[in-house]
Amino acid sequence: MSDMIMPTHQARILVATQPVDFRKGHDGLAALVQSALKEDPFTGTVFVFRVKRADRLKILFWDGTGLVMAYKRLKETTFVWPAIRDGVMTPNRAQFEALFSGLDWRRVRALEARRPAAAE
Repeated sequence: MSDMIMPTHQARILVATQPVDFRKGHDGLAALVQSALKEDPFTGTVFVFRVKRADRLKILFWDGTGLVMAYKRLKETTFVWPAIRDGVMTPNRAQFEALFSGLDWRRVRALEARRPAAAE
């Protein structure tokens, strides 16, 4: 995924677990973020939405100058989504990239490196 769509690797990512109406555009999804997810859509957090059919996703985030929305549809497979329930899931960056690529994000574990005590 290009840096133009995802501005930083430090961005917080939230996956909405409930399917949404994909007729919603920028403003409709931003309103949904505020009302259903109880989050602020204008913080740079990346919000990921799904439809009932598991082959589509929409991404919404504020890049500092406007709302950015991206849409992806898989042709021959489906996304592996978290269980449908109220609320959100917070994947790490590696899990999100796997989800976005159509891979099973549940099998992805990010490497955690210890901070060195001193430079070598």
